[in-house]
Amino acid sequence: MTRFTPFRTDRRQLLRQALAGLATLPLARLGQAAGAAAAWPSQPVKVLVGFPGGSSPDLTARLLVEYLAPVLSAQPVIVENRSGAGGNIAAAALARASDQHTISVMINGNMTIARLLNPKLGFDPLTDLAPIALIGSAPYVLTANAQLAQGLEPAQFLDKARQAGDRWNYGSPGLGTVAHLGMELLKSRTGIAPLHVPYQGNPQALQAVISGEIQMSLLPPAMALAQQKAGRVALIGITSATRSALTGNLPSLQELGAKGLDLEVWNAVAAPATLPPEIQARLREAVTEALAIPEARQKLLEQGWVVGDTSAKALRDRIAADTEALGTIIREQHIRIDS
Repeated sequence: MTRFTPFRTDRRQLLRQALAGLATLPLARLGQAAGAAAAWPSQPVKVLVGFPGGSSPDLTARLLVEYLAPVLSAQPVIVENRSGAGGNIAAAALARASDQHTISVMINGNMTIARLLNPKLGFDPLTDLAPIALIGSAPYVLTANAQLAQGLEPAQFLDKARQAGDRWNYGSPGLGTVAHLGMELLKSRTGIAPLHVPYQGNPQALQAVISGEIQMSLLPPAMALAQQKAGRVALIGITSATRSALTGNLPSLQELGAKGLDLEVWNAVAAPATLPPEIQARLREAVTEALAIPEARQKLLEQGWVVGDTSAKALRDRIAADTEALGTIIREQHIRIDS
């Protein structure tokens, strides 16, 4: 008669095997994620721009693509302009994109305060967009009519503006733009009180300053400096906390008494929030590599942008700071843009 010996289970051995099996699951997933990131892009990459060809965001996007495409050598990178609604048409399209190959070059307003200005907007930039990397930043320049500011130091001009109260006007490229809100922020920090006159864009606001139709405007450095060299405008100060390489010895408005004022115009690469984190990281690395090329940095400087920290944290910090500062003005003054 054959005797069968029962199988004796070693519980510790089974536990070790089970734990080993569990340990391989995250590793396997990590391997799959790394593989997906390494294989990305697997089709052409589309870069949405919310402004027309020839605009500042468009020129910046095309410059970035010139250096980003060789880094992402497997696939072409294509700029697609979807202008309208201050860039929000492109931002909404980006938020809905699900092909994992659509990204965007955006200005700060689209990534921060868009929903605060228009609660009916079809997307929320703080939850529907993934901040990838900062491209470049620049302070605004408080630009004044040349005759009005003639012979005055910057601090003296601000004193004159305070005395003028609401008899003076300032221009912006439109209601709810960062230049508009930045000027309202400046008013709250300095006690000046010019009234807002919205224009179609910065060129129109600049011409109004030159002609004396308005007294001042916050303008991009490249535009303001060119007209100052021609003797058509006077430069008072910049909106960043410290002096800028773009504007030389021009003082910050903080130095002139605008306590706590620190605002810049910037642009950045964004993606849909649904883009997998590993692909976001791959894209961020590619953008960082492209922006590290000295020729690319120099060309951006010539466009009026200083390349800074391209980390995700740096961009998140800027988004948070702008949303807080500009959001306060929007709420206090009940500014709305219904479209």
